[in-house]
Amino acid sequence: MTDQPEPGGRPDAPRLTTREAAELLGVKPETVYAYVSRGQLGSVRAAGGRGSTFDADEVRALARRSGRREPSPAGGDLVFRTGGDLVFRTGITLIEQDRYYFRGVDATELARNHSYEEVAEWLWTGELRPGVRFTAPSETLAAARRTVGALPAHSGSTDRLRVAVTAAAATDPLRFDLSPGAVLSSARSLIPTLVGALPVLGPTEADGGSLARGLWPRLTARPADAPALAVLDAALALLIDHDLAASTLAARVAASARAHPYAVVSAGLGVLEGPLHGAASGLAHRMLQEAVDRGSAVPVVADHLRTGRPVPGLGHRLYRGEDPRARTLFALLEDVPQAAGALAAAREVVATTARHAPLHANIDLALAVLSVSCGMAAEAGETVFAVSRTAGWIAHALEEYGERPLRIRPSGQYTGPRPAQPLPHAP
Repeated sequence: MTDQPEPGGRPDAPRLTTREAAELLGVKPETVYAYVSRGQLGSVRAAGGRGSTFDADEVRALARRSGRREPSPAGGDLVFRTGGDLVFRTGITLIEQDRYYFRGVDATELARNHSYEEVAEWLWTGELRPGVRFTAPSETLAAARRTVGALPAHSGSTDRLRVAVTAAAATDPLRFDLSPGAVLSSARSLIPTLVGALPVLGPTEADGGSLARGLWPRLTARPADAPALAVLDAALALLIDHDLAASTLAARVAASARAHPYAVVSAGLGVLEGPLHGAASGLAHRMLQEAVDRGSAVPVVADHLRTGRPVPGLGHRLYRGEDPRARTLFALLEDVPQAAGALAAAREVVATTARHAPLHANIDLALAVLSVSCGMAAEAGETVFAVSRTAGWIAHALEEYGERPLRIRPSGQYTGPRPAQPLPHAP
């Protein structure tokens, strides 16, 4: 294309130099001229014939079509693309050098020294509240239990959690109040409601205990002992947040549209059910259970490799070494006598696979050790994940409510037939 104004462009529109256009597009100056030659960008010869200038609005439109979004000069739009990844500015979780931090504090140390509720409060408010407990309102809990009880017997835990969220929302006429205090009040009642709505499998204790103690009899019929309960509490605390995982991104999109906190949690639960996210722990459970039953992990790993299936519970795209969450749980599981067999099988899985690939244990394998050794179902890890991550979704919703509404609006790159196509006719 020759250097002519783009048809329809505004004569008074601001102009960019080639260098400025290249920076905005995230490309080299030569690529800018390639866009011009392909008709994707118009240009005008600069005064004196030295270089070209480009319509700023047109360059921004091309940047959006190319999947790149720039932060606004005022810092209002904090969503942009770097190397193909969607990036948010967030003050909640940092992951670097095989460690992760909640508001600047080592998350594994928080989980070792504080309950799930205390870590949740830290994530929400940046304040530590020793001994804090979450309580479900009786009316809300009753509605959630009735709704969950109407589901078919074969329903999974995530099915039950989703309808429990809906029931809890229906009982809260103030759910559209998005002020921080109101959102936190909803969160502190919703999480214990989710736990209390799940079917009971084992002996329960009087209300008022920790969330982990309330969740335990919903996961297994075996009585809780202190070391195993400590592992469950730590697992809940470790899983609260993990940066912008898929379910958290869905939660932030919902919050960006100013959905109430119950709808934010529903959005997160919808994504969590995917086999590549929250449900991954069930695959690790089944593999580990088979290894325990067969007395060796070697043939189990061999079967996976022979059939081309990845060995579950290994590797994580954010860590080069062992997942710090898994490392923490493995250390705590050492104090659980009944976990010895599953723990040894998990380590054999890692050692056997290491002969072929340098993969390390992730959180799914650690959760599998807990669920296998304590007589829990394969979906127990998913349940722990969902209950725990609810607090993280709320933390991200609180952060997103403070941003410009509807800022998470990517542009589609259309690849269909170019208009104008003829009107279609029925055969």
